[in-house]
Amino acid sequence: GNLYVNERLDREEMCGESASCSVSFEALVHNPLNIFRVEVSIEDVNDNSPAFSKAALDLEIGEWVSPGTRFPLETAHDADVGRNSLLTYQLTSNPSFSLAMKESPDGNNQPELVLERALDREKQSSFEMVLTAVDAGDPVRSGTIKIRINVTDANDNPPVFAQDQYRARLREDAPLGSRVLNVSASDADTGNNARITYGFGKMPAKVLRRFMVDTESGMITLKEVLDFEDTRGYTLLVEARDGGGLVAQCKVVVEVLDVNDNAPEITVLSLSSPVPEDAPVGTVVALLNVNDPDSGENGQVSCELSGEAPLSIVASSGGSYKVNNVPGIPILNVSATDPDLGRNAHLSYSLLQGDPTFGHLFSINRENGTLYLLTSLDHEDQVEFSMMVQVQDGGFPPLATNVSVSVFVTDLNDNAPTVLYPHPNTTAPYTDVVAPGTPAGHMVTKVVAVDADAGYNAWISYTLLQATDPSLFSVGLHSGEIFTARQLREDEAPEHTLVILLKDHGEPVLSTSATISISVAEMVKEVLNDLTDVAPANDPRRHVTFYLILAVILVSAAFFITMLSVGIFKCYKWRQSKELYNSSRSTTYRTPGPFHHIDAVRGGFTPPSFYHHVYLTTDSRQSDLLCKKPFTSSPLGSRQGTIRNGEPGLYHQIVGTASRLPTPAE
Repeated sequence: GNLYVNERLDREEMCGESASCSVSFEALVHNPLNIFRVEVSIEDVNDNSPAFSKAALDLEIGEWVSPGTRFPLETAHDADVGRNSLLTYQLTSNPSFSLAMKESPDGNNQPELVLERALDREKQSSFEMVLTAVDAGDPVRSGTIKIRINVTDANDNPPVFAQDQYRARLREDAPLGSRVLNVSASDADTGNNARITYGFGKMPAKVLRRFMVDTESGMITLKEVLDFEDTRGYTLLVEARDGGGLVAQCKVVVEVLDVNDNAPEITVLSLSSPVPEDAPVGTVVALLNVNDPDSGENGQVSCELSGEAPLSIVASSGGSYKVNNVPGIPILNVSATDPDLGRNAHLSYSLLQGDPTFGHLFSINRENGTLYLLTSLDHEDQVEFSMMVQVQDGGFPPLATNVSVSVFVTDLNDNAPTVLYPHPNTTAPYTDVVAPGTPAGHMVTKVVAVDADAGYNAWISYTLLQATDPSLFSVGLHSGEIFTARQLREDEAPEHTLVILLKDHGEPVLSTSATISISVAEMVKEVLNDLTDVAPANDPRRHVTFYLILAVILVSAAFFITMLSVGIFKCYKWRQSKELYNSSRSTTYRTPGPFHHIDAVRGGFTPPSFYHHVYLTTDSRQSDLLCKKPFTSSPLGSRQGTIRNGEPGLYHQIVGTASRLPTPAE
């Protein structure tokens, strides 16, 4: 009665995806004869792995897609049923993507690819990951699929030139169509976004007429002739535009090279004719200007006179010419013309006195306009003189015009270098200290000097003229800095004297010297002890400070004593006045006139004297008259006649002739 399986059962083949699977049949039993209905239920085992419909999945994602966007993925199929067909998904790690699950309407998991961060095709154009489907059976089975992601381009990169600025040089006689240079730009995008066309930016029409650029290759060529004398250089603005409309710019600087295609031009600026036969040698006869618009050597000209006239040409540059610095010589001739006739054409020249000092330095001949130098000039005092020359005709009303004349004083090497340190006019030693063991190249001190001249005449060079040990110190040729030439030893001489020669670069060469003492000592105190025996210089200026302080003290003391004396005197006067007022014997007389009152006060019984205190105003005691007259004996009642009888002149002076002396009762 055992039931056996004749061959391997396959539930998926027999029942497919049905939730239940069974096989029904009838069994015939003999003796007794009976028929039984048998149903065999076939249970699923996890004998199938999840499988994807294809081996790889290709996706295209634009780099402009924002993070958080989801992309549905391929789902796997598992032929098993029940728990064995429950699938979960896993994605290989990638910082730009993650995996999310979404439940489908049939209850299965739907995998989705989530963009975690923005993509940049120029940094990474593709990604490759593996999606794994895992069932829940035992044993666990899984299936995989490759996911290939291609990042599509967005026009997020402008064109970039190989150089921000290009330079080119082109001769002014270059033929039309000549190649100037080729600009090149690149674009990190792809496709149409990386297609670049070239053109000119906004520039003056004059520049656009002379150059052209090929839109595809970036080749710049010449389409109009150049002229160095007209324009010596051009700046081109070149643009590169990609297929998405992004633009980049670069500059192209074109330098035009000069060609000797211009002849010199001669202009007569001034001409003195006729020339007196007694004119001194060096008199300026004519002033010419020679100009060549070319540059460099092409613009340099040489002048020469033909014929046998006793004249010579003195050439100078910069639109000026040089004359000797000798008083009384003519330095310039100002010439003017007037198309009128007769008196109206008679011209007179004069200097406009803008600066009153010019009248002592220059003068001009009123008839011929010759400018004379009256005294020698000094470049160190003033370098340039600018004056206005006025020429006026003889008509009525007179017409005039002005011209500016500039006289430049060129420098002569007439000043030798001046040493500022060490001071050359003192006998006190200038000693610098350097310690033993100092390495080579150590700066010990520096000679400081200036030259009142200018330019090349003021350049100073320093050389070591004399030294106690020439191998120990060196001096900078242009700086004057004194360095140790080698390391100082312990047994070096303690004192070194250096004589530095200072020379300028003028013609003739002028020079001066400076002497410096250098002590080799461990401490400054040692050097000071060595210098205590040196007598200080007898410099009268060193007592100036002392004299100034003494004078201030004396003046302050005199002022203090004066103020103290005035204060004592005022106190004495005030106290005397108080005693007079407080005296027991006093009589007040009221008088008419400008005076308010007169006090006649007896100052006491011993000695028997009267003091007459006359006040000219009511409140002031600063304008008073004090008279003293002794009396041997006088009764108090006789005071009426004291002033009148004692000094009638004083009485009349005080109270007037028409006044009478009132009695005390009044």
